[in-house]
Amino acid sequence: MEDRAIGIFDSGIGGLTVLKEIMRILPNENIIYCADTANTPYGNKSKQKLLNLSRQIVKFLIAQNVKLIVIACNTVSSNCFYELQKEFDTPIIEVLTNGLNAGIKATQNKFIGIIGTEATLQNHACEKFIAKKNNNVKVFTKACPLFVPLAEEDWTNNKISYEAAKTYLNEFKKTQIDTLILSCTHYPLFMNNIKKILPTVKIIDPAKFTAIKVQKYLMNHKIFRHKNNPNIIFYTSDNPKKFRHMCNKILKKNYPPQNFKQKNF
Repeated sequence: MEDRAIGIFDSGIGGLTVLKEIMRILPNENIIYCADTANTPYGNKSKQKLLNLSRQIVKFLIAQNVKLIVIACNTVSSNCFYELQKEFDTPIIEVLTNGLNAGIKATQNKFIGIIGTEATLQNHACEKFIAKKNNNVKVFTKACPLFVPLAEEDWTNNKISYEAAKTYLNEFKKTQIDTLILSCTHYPLFMNNIKKILPTVKIIDPAKFTAIKVQKYLMNHKIFRHKNNPNIIFYTSDNPKKFRHMCNKILKKNYPPQNFKQKNF
């Protein structure tokens, strides 16, 4: 059980921000990462389409005998987590509520901003979750649909990405938010621009808190992997060569081509 891999999936490169944090605090774990790049972005898709796509990836990861699955996609977490949890026996951890919980703890004035994809925000799952935890918190949300395609094209730190970020985030300056939750795993890739536009606001990246939850799960179930030299395999549904370039850049590693495989989920 200890040597079985952790399965992680996202629509593309965004989930690598979660993978990076998991690798940082759990450096010995074998990992299988799935990127559904052929169908990215997920943020403009219906719930049924999201459920169909994520169900296929979960089935694939279970077939690889993983010990735990991490949904490193806020859109799938918001729309499909409970259905997937009911349907499959393999334990599943989602990223969305870890970020929301961290934001609730971080805010001092009870004004929180949330940015995410349209599909993540349209069902108001974020507001409902926060209201159950603390109904005194005021929530402001904003969909940022251009961020995912910009990130997938490696346009996260140039003039175009800055102008997009400024257009999306300027309206938060009219609010009193002291905390902003990045409820899309692609969005931390824009951290430099976000901090420039909202310099006094605390930025919450759910990746860190999701990694901590994974660590606690492995600890509680005594299934840590203690051996060195973990095996990290990446599956992508389109263009492994391009994905490898982005993966090595984000993770600051140099994984060889044989670690990347194409798979139609």
